[in-house]
Amino acid sequence: MSKVSHLPGRAEHQWAWQRAAACRGLGTEVFFPPDGERGESRVMREKAAKAVCDRCPVQDQCLRHAVSVAEPYGVWGGRTVSERQAFGATDAAAA
Repeated sequence: MSKVSHLPGRAEHQWAWQRAAACRGLGTEVFFPPDGERGESRVMREKAAKAVCDRCPVQDQCLRHAVSVAEPYGVWGGRTVSERQAFGATDAAAA
């Protein structure tokens, strides 16, 4: 029989911030690029995603999450992949 006391506790509190996210209920197509997207199409989609993030009450939590797990795709916390990589490097250097 398993020892339940050795299992990790409940983790809902780690994701509770997502319930208040401005993107909740929106399609992923705003935040994640379709195959082969380039140029002006990509710029416009990323601007639309960032506009959602700019009004989001949990933008900071989202960005911290994406940086902490090295999220390799999409716009998270108002930042693209390359912007998050630069943010993570700056954040790590400050620590």
